[in-house]
Amino acid sequence: MQATFNGVVIAESENTVVVENNHYFPPEALNEEHLDASDHRTTCPWKGKAHYYDIVAGGERSEDAAWYYPDPSEAASEIEDHVAFYTSKVDVTEGAPA
Repeated sequence: MQATFNGVVIAESENTVVVENNHYFPPEALNEEHLDASDHRTTCPWKGKAHYYDIVAGGERSEDAAWYYPDPSEAASEIEDHVAFYTSKVDVTEGAPA
């Protein structure tokens, strides 16, 4: 799987974890230079508190376009520190883009 924004690869991995139809990329798959920590937080009833990233690439910013759980519930422990992307803001596709 690959996540791209503004033509830039933000994350790439063959080992994403799928939860609720979202691909969660492992930390080592991230191109962190394009992730800017956001103060935004939300809470999922079963996963816990989500933290967010803005995506910055090619001179553009997409606010709160990615999220992760630094301390998820036990039920969601497999996605700890994995990052998912809003597909309305970031292209998440299988393999390399055409």
